[in-house]
Amino acid sequence: MRRLLLAIIVLAVIGAGAFWWITEPRPAYPRDQWAALEEGGDAERGRIVFDAGGCASCHTTPGQNDRLKLGGGLQLKSPFGSFFVPNISPDANDGIGKWKVVDLANAMLSGVSPEGAHYYPAFPYTSFHRVKLDDVRDLMAFLRTLPPISGKARPHDLAFPFNIRRTLGVWKFLFFHRGDLAPDPSKSPEWNRGRYLVEGLGHCAECHSPRNFMGAIIESQRFAGGPDLEGKGNVPNITSGKGGIANWSKKDIVELLTTGLKPDFDTIGSTMGEVVKNTADLPQSDREAIAEYVKSLPPRDSAARRSATGQ
Repeated sequence: MRRLLLAIIVLAVIGAGAFWWITEPRPAYPRDQWAALEEGGDAERGRIVFDAGGCASCHTTPGQNDRLKLGGGLQLKSPFGSFFVPNISPDANDGIGKWKVVDLANAMLSGVSPEGAHYYPAFPYTSFHRVKLDDVRDLMAFLRTLPPISGKARPHDLAFPFNIRRTLGVWKFLFFHRGDLAPDPSKSPEWNRGRYLVEGLGHCAECHSPRNFMGAIIESQRFAGGPDLEGKGNVPNITSGKGGIANWSKKDIVELLTTGLKPDFDTIGSTMGEVVKNTADLPQSDREAIAEYVKSLPPRDSAARRSATGQ
């Protein structure tokens, strides 16, 4: 009996140790390297990063029209509860005014806060981890030019066990693997730029892909559309598969990203309308690069169609 009890204790200790190791937050950069990462940064280029990343769509203070007042507070509903978008203005007390570039880099590239805690993947570091460090520097340079906004967003409203941040380490162990996007020399510079914008900064797959029961993107159905996480219908398929945009030209995609106008002359709505406000401010060459890459996506049938046919 004593041997059995001892074995149970040993297994429990090993299990606890394994859990603690797996769930340990692992920032991309040690914070003591902050001085080196502060070197450089161009606010003008950072505005392009800001628009490409869609920062204003989530972080703008609700109820006012200035997209550069980033006081946060927007509610994002999900099957796991409600997330409330934080203040990322330069306010020193309520925003990120005390952050260094290393803090922004660790948040975007590894989903780890300055306090060493996991961020929930409602913040799309699952795509942002592909962003270049130079773009992070430029983004921080731009954010520092914006007006400080007082007031913190309310805490997330999540059910147990999703309210325990440490458990996100298990989710990351299963579904989050950092890596950059090395240029494909067999493709054009325009295609490579488009891939970087779509797969990285633009984080398009985060909305345009179905997810499994744990909230991770189903990679085999990437970009094939799926249910809106807030329960507002379905997000469209942007591949050339059935139910997608096979009949759209590159020019059609550029037009949508510029004016919000679809080929049938209908206007885009819902959250994509906010996205277009960002892409409309991008250089024309970036909108064309996005269209070039989107047109090259492998064809995948819409998730709804697969579900209906049992495929």
